[in-house]
Parts: sequence; structure tokens; C-alpha cells
Amino acid sequence: MARGYDNSVFINCPFDSTYRPLFEAVTFAVYDCGFYPRCALEVDDSSQVRIEKINAIVRQSRLAIHDVSRTQLDKGTRLPRFNMPLELGIFLGAKAFGGAEQKRKVAIILDTEQYRYQKYISDIAGQDIRSHGGKVDEAIKVVRNFLSSHAPADVLLPGGEMIITRYHGFRSELPKVCADLALDPADLTFGDLTRFIRGWMEANPLLLPLDPPA
Repeated sequence: MARGYDNSVFINCPFDSTYRPLFEAVTFAVYDCGFYPRCALEVDDSSQVRIEKINAIVRQSRLAIHDVSRTQLDKGTRLPRFNMPLELGIFLGAKAFGGAEQKRKVAIILDTEQYRYQKYISDIAGQDIRSHGGKVDEAIKVVRNFLSSHAPADVLLPGGEMIITRYHGFRSELPKVCADLALDPADLTFGDLTRFIRGWMEANPLLLPLDPPA
């Protein structure tokens, strides 16, 4: 798959171990729908300021998935995390003030409950906000439906249930693949994860029904 502006999907979400299952599922779903996932973890470059990295990925991505569900206070600092709302704001700003290509941007916003955002970030009212309920399968369905709306007109994406089945198949095989390479599935880098996903998809191609005879 060649990465380009139209098929790049910026994933803006928490990266901690609690959210990890959702992050992996969303990344898999983006790939299985024929799109290219992008996130701040894709380049490990200490010489690059993080916000510059985010700006570059936003500029290069027409689509985005923003999860603003992480609103609870940090146990240590007693403060909430603002990275996800900040990156959402950068994306919306690029769409509003950028050139013609940037104005084509489209995003979906995820939360654990569809209208919970009204209590802490009401300015995003009117955006496309969907609930995943903290469940992997629901997140896959939501992502699939979003990408289906923005796929090329001649492309029919597989249904959410099919992608869910394929994701759990991938996830069941991942521990053995990692064990063979002395890797811990919980500590995979984004590059490791995406290489494993692409490798699994090459070995398990998505077979769609053939068109009926004329």
C-alpha cells in the first residue's frame, strides 16, 4: 500500500497500557479497510520536537480518528491529560485555515459515551462523535463505518463483524510470533505492531465475494 494524503489516517489517542487493546484494534481496522494509520509513535526521533512531529502528520493526513475519552485525573499529578484535545484542535485548525487540500480533511471523534464530551469540551458540538464504550469490537465497527464513508466510490469495505473476526485471529497468533522473536506483545513499538499486522494480512488476504455473473 502506497501511503498518500488521501489514505492516511491520523490516530490521536492515549498510548498507555490501559488503552493499548483499543489502540491495536483501531490500527488493525484502519489497515484492514485499506487505509494507512499514522500516529506520533511512528518515528522515534529525539531531535524532533513532538509538536512538530504532530504538525507534520496532521498536514499529511486527510482523515483522523480522535479519542477524547481519557479525561480522568492522573493519580500522581491529579491533573487530566490534554494531549488528545490539543491534537484534535490542531487538526480542526488545519482544516479551517489551511489551503484547499487541508480543507478536505475529515475526522471522527470517539468517546466512551456519545454525549459525555458536553461536560468537558462542549466546543466540539456538531462534530461527528461516536461511542465505543471502551470495547474493542465496538471501536472496530465505528472506525470501519467512518472509513467506509470516505473510501473511493468504487470500493466496498468488509463489514465490521468480518474485521472483528480477522482482528481476533491476528491477536490470537501474535503471542507466538512475538515469542519466536523474543518480543513482549505488550511492549511492541508502533513499527513492530504495524509490520506484524501487514505480515498477517499478507498471509491472510481479505477475500470478498465475487460479483455475480451478468
